Amino acid sequence: MAGGERTVGVLALQGSFAEHLACLERLEGVRPLPVKTPADLARAEALILPGGESTAQSRLLRRAGLWEPLKGRLAEGMPAWGTCAGAILLAGEVVGEDPHLGAMDIAVRRNAFGSQLDSFTARQAIAEVGPEERALVFIRAPWIERVGPRAQVLCRVRGQIAAARQGRLLATAFHPELTGDLDFYRYFLSL
Repeated sequence: MAGGERTVGVLALQGSFAEHLACLERLEGVRPLPVKTPADLARAEALILPGGESTAQSRLLRRAGLWEPLKGRLAEGMPAWGTCAGAILLAGEVVGEDPHLGAMDIAVRRNAFGSQLDSFTARQAIAEVGPEERALVFIRAPWIERVGPRAQVLCRVRGQIAAARQGRLLATAFHPELTGDLDFYRYFLSL
């Protein structure tokens, strides 16, 4: 952590990584890092897994040689935040499919909030993040079907779990990077 800055990586293989990097650029004391190689991952103190397509990201992680190093870093306790597809990657169970990284004690259902045409924005306060209501953008979003004993529910939208935390791991079914809401980034960095 040179100069008091924290190096926060964003998996930059597919999906909304540019938007996450732009949000991180706006935070003091943070050095954003696009993560494309194992060497990049080794430099990151925390990692954001962006929205996009979880199956494509899983394949690209393997192709880039990042799969095993990332699983190792997660097992060692590296803070990680998965948004939408990233939450699917982190989940210990993906309903009806094999899990990807399996780092969080949550079960997710892909595209559960509906198709691209069913995308929506909700407004809600999330106590752990801040007292004010904020926009939550859902695009072909999963929901968290259940959380195990090691995880906790942070919020529900339309009766479904939309965000959960397990220690230094965070999963959101929505896309804070599309609203520019830096409170989610501050909350993640506080973990």
